[in-house]
Amino acid sequence: MALQATVSMSWVNTVLDAAAQQGAPRAQVLALAGIAPQELQSERWPIDHIARLWRAAVQATGDAGFGLKAGASVGPASFNVVSYLLQSAPTLRAALALVQQYQSLISDGGRFQTIAGEGACWVIYHPRQGSLAFSPHQIEAVLAAVVVFARWITGPGPALVPLAVQFNQLQIGPLAGYRAVFACPVQFEQAFSGLLWDNAVLDAPLPQADAQLAAAHHRLASARLDALAPPQALEKVLVQALQRWLQQQLHEGGAVPTRAQAAQMLGLGERTLARQLQAQATSFSQQLDAARRDAALQAVAQPERALADIGQALGYAEPAVFWRAFKRWTGCTPAQWRARQDVGS
Repeated sequence: MALQATVSMSWVNTVLDAAAQQGAPRAQVLALAGIAPQELQSERWPIDHIARLWRAAVQATGDAGFGLKAGASVGPASFNVVSYLLQSAPTLRAALALVQQYQSLISDGGRFQTIAGEGACWVIYHPRQGSLAFSPHQIEAVLAAVVVFARWITGPGPALVPLAVQFNQLQIGPLAGYRAVFACPVQFEQAFSGLLWDNAVLDAPLPQADAQLAAAHHRLASARLDALAPPQALEKVLVQALQRWLQQQLHEGGAVPTRAQAAQMLGLGERTLARQLQAQATSFSQQLDAARRDAALQAVAQPERALADIGQALGYAEPAVFWRAFKRWTGCTPAQWRARQDVGS
C-alpha cells in the first residue's frame, strides 16, 4: 500500500487565515469542507482534507483570486523550520534546493523540479493529488508563495521579479491579480506550471546567509523529516535511490537500464524489487518512464541539442516513438515545448 500524502498544519492555517481575512470564519470554512474542528489539533492532514479545504475556502469567500491571495499572504510561520533554513541559505538557488529537500515538512502533496537553461532556470511544480483532484487555487497559491518567500529572503531593495510564470490550467481569476503577485508575463494552458528565474538572480549572495545557523537548522529539519517517516518509508527510500540511479544511467547514455541491472545495484532479487515497488504503487517501468521524462525535459531545454539525438540517447529507436512519449508527458511535441522556452533565452 502506498504512503498517503499529508500536509503540515502550518499550511492548513495559512489557508484558514487567508479565508478569515476575507470574512469567512474558520468554523464556516471547516463546515463547508465537512471537516470536524477537532481535526485542527492533528499534526498533519491527509492531502484530500486540504483539497476539500481549498474548495470550501473559495466557496466561502466567493473570490476567484483566492489562491493567489493566500499564497501571497505567507510568512515565516507558514513553512515552520523550512522558513529559517531558507532565510540562512547562501543564494536563492540554494534556497530552492532546500525546498526540494525538505518539501515534505510543508506538504508531500507535490514536488519541485528545476530545469536549468543558459540564462535562466525553470522551477516547475508537480502536484501529487490523492483521490480528490487538486483545486487550481492550490497550484496558484504554491507559485505565489515561492515568489513571496524569494522576496522575503532576498531582503530590502527592488522587489524580486521572475522572468515569467505559466500554468497548465485555465485562468481562473482577474488578470490584474496575477500581475499584482508576479509582476511578469503570465501564460495559461501550458505544458507545466512553473516560474522562470534569471540565473544571475538565483546565484546572487543573500544578505542573511549564515552557514553556522544554516547547519543548526539543517539538523533540526533532518530530525523532523526522520520523525515523519513510518516503517514503510524504507520502501520509499528505495524508490528514491532507484530514481537517482536511473537518472544517472540516462545522463551517461548507453543502453537503457534494465530491471535486472537495477535489482543488482540495489542488492535485491528482481521479484523482491518488483514487490517493494508495488508496495509503493509503482513499478520499474513507471520509474524508468519518469526518469526519461525528467531527462528529456532537461535535454530539450538545451537549444544546441538536436531533438532526434535526445530521443536516441534516451533509448528510443525511432524519433516518432520519442515524440509520442514526450507528448504524453507534456501535451506537446519536443519542438513545441522548446519554442515555449524561448522567453528565457
